Amino acid sequence: MLPLCVPSAIPFWRELQRENFTRIESLADFLELSASLRLHLLKDPRFILNVPYRLAAKMAKNTLDDPLVRQFLPLLEEETAAPHMAEDPVQDKSFRKTKKLLQKYPGRTLIVTTGACAMHCRYCFRKNFPYEVETTGYAAELAAIHSDPSLTEVILSGGDPLSLSDGALATLLLALDKIPHLKRVRFHSRFPIGIPERIDDSFLNLLAQCRKQIIFVIHCNHPKELDTDVIEALKKIQRLGIPVLNQSVLLHKVNDDEATQLQLAEALVNAGILPYYLHLNDPVIGSGHFDVSQQRGEELIRYLQQHLSGYGIPRLVREIPGELSKTVYI
Repeated sequence: MLPLCVPSAIPFWRELQRENFTRIESLADFLELSASLRLHLLKDPRFILNVPYRLAAKMAKNTLDDPLVRQFLPLLEEETAAPHMAEDPVQDKSFRKTKKLLQKYPGRTLIVTTGACAMHCRYCFRKNFPYEVETTGYAAELAAIHSDPSLTEVILSGGDPLSLSDGALATLLLALDKIPHLKRVRFHSRFPIGIPERIDDSFLNLLAQCRKQIIFVIHCNHPKELDTDVIEALKKIQRLGIPVLNQSVLLHKVNDDEATQLQLAEALVNAGILPYYLHLNDPVIGSGHFDVSQQRGEELIRYLQQHLSGYGIPRLVREIPGELSKTVYI
């Protein structure tokens, strides 16, 4: 049985979260940005800054061209209008079965476990999602899943499910364990990239005791995001027999070049992590400066095909609302 007790001590990873940069001036000072570079910063963004210290420590000083800086620091480019951009580009709100449950595809459903995340990516497609904060727990979501025997997989997303306490996760996993037609639980998390200490013994114990097949999907866009601590944390999950996959977003001036894509893919497969998806950027308002064309994405995948084994090559995809799966281009 999964333990339901909440640890009395504050976990170390919670303490590390308090070190996150949440003020733009503080991060600008840390990055030693010049006065001229600070003129390009968006001082009062609607989507607030949130960057783990260990990611900020990897950012190059006094530049806005670093691939991590571009992913996390609000820039004036976010205010550039683009007619194809939308607040809800993948129409999440249209697919809500309950306040926290989305279903877009046959056989699987997604629980929006929380609005909290380890970090705020500037291109986040769910930055405007109306997260439910009034109702605690997932009673309505679990009832809906239990009543639909066609569902064999549930995705835990958010926000980030690892933002939840182990007590909350234990309660949720135990409830999912009791639904007989469910066979798989998939975690979607960026947490290990920013705070790998979240993968502690308590969390690993939860995974080990879950009777469903677990699949763990991380989100990593650039090889600078990976380091020894991140990979070792993910190795602990792999040692439980849990597959670890990666999905990336193709982002202008972050990873839209051959060298970066090859280096990222090799770093992942060398760690036993399978590249899963390379997403074309979802057109959420404020992210137009990240757009990369489908044609360019296809060129990059073909380049990887010339240099890597098949298991090291992600599929280039886009989410088109109303389709019964991701649209795969190559």
